[in-house]
Amino acid sequence: MRRRVLLALAVLALIVAGLAAGYVLWKEHQARDIHGSSTEFTLTTTAAPPPKPKAKIVWPVYGFAADRTRAVEFPVRPPFRKLWFWGGGSLVEFPPVIGYGRLFVTTNAGHVVAFSARTGKRAWKYLSRRCSSASPALADATVFVALMNRPPCNARGGHGLDGEVIAFGVGIGNVRWRTKIGPSETSPLVADGRVYVGDWRGYEYALDERTGRVRWRFHTGGAVKGGAALAGHRLYVGSYDGHLYCLDARTGRLIWRASSQPRLGSSGEFYSTPAVAYGRVYVGSTDGKVYSFGATSGEIRWSHSTGGYVYSAPAVWDGLVYAGSYDHYLYAFDAATGDVRWRFRGNGPISGAATVIDGVVYFATTTHRTYALSARSGRLLWSYPDGAYTPVVADAHRLYLVGFARIYGMEPQMKKATR
Repeated sequence: MRRRVLLALAVLALIVAGLAAGYVLWKEHQARDIHGSSTEFTLTTTAAPPPKPKAKIVWPVYGFAADRTRAVEFPVRPPFRKLWFWGGGSLVEFPPVIGYGRLFVTTNAGHVVAFSARTGKRAWKYLSRRCSSASPALADATVFVALMNRPPCNARGGHGLDGEVIAFGVGIGNVRWRTKIGPSETSPLVADGRVYVGDWRGYEYALDERTGRVRWRFHTGGAVKGGAALAGHRLYVGSYDGHLYCLDARTGRLIWRASSQPRLGSSGEFYSTPAVAYGRVYVGSTDGKVYSFGATSGEIRWSHSTGGYVYSAPAVWDGLVYAGSYDHYLYAFDAATGDVRWRFRGNGPISGAATVIDGVVYFATTTHRTYALSARSGRLLWSYPDGAYTPVVADAHRLYLVGFARIYGMEPQMKKATR
């Protein structure tokens, strides 16, 4: 009798082990990389041309344009020489915007600062007494800033767990309106009279550009930390609930909801700001993957694993998608298939987004170095011993490199690097 019981237990253990192994294999299959197809893929999107010479706003939002593709054809190329630097006194995690002859930036300590693009001299400063982890946005002589809670910055409960969006006049920094929301580390997007921001409470908001009034809000299942991307009347928003949302930008109505691939443990979360190009939405995930979704359907077109978290917002240029990973590599993926065209190893984890300017892709590592590579081949062209997150912005005359706690005004040297 005892022998029969032991035999039955052994058989049961084998069955359970087989089921467990089958479950693991099934999960691994679900989480596998998906290879994309170039069928029905049209290379129609190109890098944005620089604004017209008389344009007052040169670099209006994080990622340069509403689609957040982070690629522009300003004629500035490495190597560079330093003209001036502005010292923020605290971490500058997200880059400035440029307009009206000035750069506008927020520091991690919540200082909103305007300073001259030509000299680096400060024009005005506002002390918000809140934390900040986002770029401003510029529109209609107004600077829009999203702010987190009061220090300590990452507090999850207790006093002061709220945030604000504030609109400033570009001239002297006068406050035009302010709207209370949850703590926000999303870089605002301004379009069609609306300011789009998200917050830790899981909401995406459309605020009235003139008054700050809430026009609509949509609730996701997790914190909204990355910025939204816009193409036509479709707004793309990532959430910490592991979903990417497509909303009607006019009404906030849900059009579709897509997910990161399931895996053992929790699903990947979306901190990365999406980029929209070629009828696709490209976004990084904390599961270590870069994803491509159909912009109209939400279907996964491809996914590709890296060796670490992908907080980096993708940049898109000439059929390539650039994203950095905590595994120290910057990847250039084929925009249609997800194949790795090339990769370059930096000196540390890559958290911030890459930027493409005139065929040169820039990225920074959290161990304080900024790299400039040929966007086509990945060949190193230049580097600079400062940086941390998003590396650079530019205008037609200068490159503005974002160090850990400084911003440098730089101009190209006489000698020009080749692609």
